[in-house]
Amino acid sequence: MSEFPFTEQQYTSYKPLLFSLAYRMLGSVTDAEDIVHEAFLSLKDTDTISNLKSYLCRTTTNRCIDRLRSAQSKRELYVGPWLPEPYVSEEGAAPDPFQAFAQKESLSTAYLLLLQQLSWVERVVFLLREGLQYEYDEIAEIVGKSSVNCRQIFHRAKQSVGSLPLEGDASSSASGEQSRQMAELLGRFVQSLQTGNLNGLLDVLSQDAIVYSDGGGKVTAAVRPITGADRVVRFFEGLLKKASPGFSFRFAPVNGEPGLLTYEYGKPASVLSFRVEEDRIADIYIVLNPDKLTHIQVKEGPRAPNGG
Repeated sequence: MSEFPFTEQQYTSYKPLLFSLAYRMLGSVTDAEDIVHEAFLSLKDTDTISNLKSYLCRTTTNRCIDRLRSAQSKRELYVGPWLPEPYVSEEGAAPDPFQAFAQKESLSTAYLLLLQQLSWVERVVFLLREGLQYEYDEIAEIVGKSSVNCRQIFHRAKQSVGSLPLEGDASSSASGEQSRQMAELLGRFVQSLQTGNLNGLLDVLSQDAIVYSDGGGKVTAAVRPITGADRVVRFFEGLLKKASPGFSFRFAPVNGEPGLLTYEYGKPASVLSFRVEEDRIADIYIVLNPDKLTHIQVKEGPRAPNGG
């Protein structure tokens, strides 16, 4: 059997789509990259494909389903809050094809967590229907359900998480304004921490702000969410007091939105992303699990003033 011929242009064109699909299903950068690689490798085992995009999306989805089934028991035993692996890009770097796709369809930490609240069947049905406009008959064949059942599953999932934020959901200018607002809040948040300005911190936090820390049982982290602006402020003040002389941080886009990377002696130590609501920071997501940071290639920035 001869392998199916595909061009570099096709690879470049479809890879961001497949990665986005797998990443939203799994919440793992490394697993998504592996699955996309496997999907393209599978072309070597076939010589006739009528629709390359459909074939690759189907192959990616099936491999994600296998991964989700095997990971279900591990997720149930996970220590503390589970957060998706962050997708971090270099500030000011050349445009990343996936980053453009991420901005188009929104891969924010908050939205990924909404998707993760769905069962794997609900997530697959929702993403194939809402994101890729698959027919219910096609989805039914992939997940092993009837088309009528898939229609019901989709509507139930959509009620849970709402519509997938596609580019028609908001103009690019509105999206840009939201990013600028978040970047401004983040800058004020960091400056207030560095100067010990308690009132400044409270000014940028929602009264019921929440911090979610994901250490996965591998490093010290809060095993329960920290709720309330006052407690959040004390939490970060405590972290700064314990910071080592090798502590530094830099701003960087995380899942297409303004975020923070922290380092210990040049090695990534955590990634922070944020959710803003009514001009204040409502949720802070901190990924500390070292297994979820191994893929990060963004280098350490300038040493943070007053950072230890």
